[in-house]
Amino acid sequence: MTATFTRIFAGHPYRMAAAGALVLAGLALAWYLGSPLFLTTRADEALPLAAEAKVLTRGELGFIDNLHNGKGEVRLIQVGSKRFVRFESVAITNAPDIHIYLSKDTGGKYVEANSLYLGPLKATNGSFNYEIPASADLAPYKSVVAWCRNFSTLITWADLR
Repeated sequence: MTATFTRIFAGHPYRMAAAGALVLAGLALAWYLGSPLFLTTRADEALPLAAEAKVLTRGELGFIDNLHNGKGEVRLIQVGSKRFVRFESVAITNAPDIHIYLSKDTGGKYVEANSLYLGPLKATNGSFNYEIPASADLAPYKSVVAWCRNFSTLITWADLR
């Protein structure tokens, strides 16, 4: 095998450079796809004016499989005239490009037309908030969904009750 490798690349600097570039590109792709599984981030945001917070509904993050899951509570909270989705002491498996939505569906279903976008995932671990637009009618929304846009994959969800 080594002799064949040497024969193919010996005296051909362009082939060596191309092979090196392919190896580097492969390593970069592997890191991009695999590193989120090993990296975690943390956020610990306080809820504004927590003494006046009223819990509207809540749910527990769900387990899909070993690569796609979450633990912890999600609450819809009203503080004065503002409403928030509150992730409380959560742990969510990481993936590239995770975004948070309110969904009109349950059971982890995500359909863009039935969802209200709240923003990118702030952290994989901790407690943090997403303000819900004042114009949003919360009545039709039945779950919170963490969705990986890069792979069109559900990471976790919480049905609200």
